[in-house]
Amino acid sequence: MKKFKDIVYVGVDDTDIDLFEGQYVVPEGMSYNSYVIADEKTAVMDAVDKAKIAEWLENVENALDGRQPDYLVISHMEPDHSAGVAAFAAKYPEVTVVGNGKVFDMFRNFYGVELPRKLVVKEGDKLSLGEHELTFVAAPMVHWPEVMMSYESKDKALFAADAFGKFGALVNETDDWACEARRYYFNIVGKYGAQVQAVLKKLASYPIEVICPLHGPVLDGDLGYYLGLYDTWSRYEPEDKGTFIAYAGVYGNTKAAALALKEELESRGERVVFTDLARSDMAEAVEDAFRYDKAVFAATTLDGGIFPVMEEFIRHLKAKNYQKRKVGIIENGSWAPMSGKLMRALLEEQKDIRFADTVITCRSGVPANINELCAALADELLAD
Repeated sequence: MKKFKDIVYVGVDDTDIDLFEGQYVVPEGMSYNSYVIADEKTAVMDAVDKAKIAEWLENVENALDGRQPDYLVISHMEPDHSAGVAAFAAKYPEVTVVGNGKVFDMFRNFYGVELPRKLVVKEGDKLSLGEHELTFVAAPMVHWPEVMMSYESKDKALFAADAFGKFGALVNETDDWACEARRYYFNIVGKYGAQVQAVLKKLASYPIEVICPLHGPVLDGDLGYYLGLYDTWSRYEPEDKGTFIAYAGVYGNTKAAALALKEELESRGERVVFTDLARSDMAEAVEDAFRYDKAVFAATTLDGGIFPVMEEFIRHLKAKNYQKRKVGIIENGSWAPMSGKLMRALLEEQKDIRFADTVITCRSGVPANINELCAALADELLAD
């Protein structure tokens, strides 16, 4: 993490949490980031989750080293970043809490109290701390409507709210930022690509040298790498060439057909990621579907519909604006195979989904001409 003269990290790690936001598996925990900017006036940037308030307040007190904070800036009102605000205001009653109008509306809704000292700011407003000056950048729907980033001019630091965040506690941080940042982005921010694009255009006018997110490590060095990935992800463009095969079935025949296609594609040099949806992390499957330029959906028909975990998966993709992909379908149904037709109908509601004409249909067992069918489907998937 980059070292600053006047900016101190006071965030906390939670290595006990098992599910983030009640649904995302986080085996490496989570970090809740907060920062102190010490100048003629002192600003604390964001609070933390309720499970870590005491630890955070101690970190802040140590960083302040006897000083009283002038401002607490709130960039995002999700409780993992705002639960500590009231305790902070009680400990430091002279502090002014800074946020936009939506922030304070949401604070009342969440916590049922009023903050005694508030400063309402909006897009483009500035807050001078001395040598350090904050400029506020509205980032609505990245990924909540009240989100507001802050650009600090002296160290050229962007306090980016939930943007550029990732899963994982800092104590468990590895060099592979993109893996858990990608899973985080597509599952949490992914629906709002147009809004991310709008913020990226705003940020292009700021000479940013470091990004301070609310989750994950401080980012410095080649920021083009991180900004470039966010640009790719928010335009829903594939990050890598390859085929993601997701299957869901009962007796193994749907899986066998999908494995035959995997073997055929790999024999042609294609990178293939193969996932059993019933035994996989749904959020990771969503990440892989967005990462690659091709996908194959293989599912059994059940009760005249799509095998449930596959239907759930496709609805997850739809909720995150899945688009701009080439798609193949494998279906199974002993007497009335309907899953292929129904999967296609769901995916046709999305933008720029190009379907292969070849559909592999299993009527209970794997068809005798499976190799021929896989070759035909592979031809279509790999065609330019």
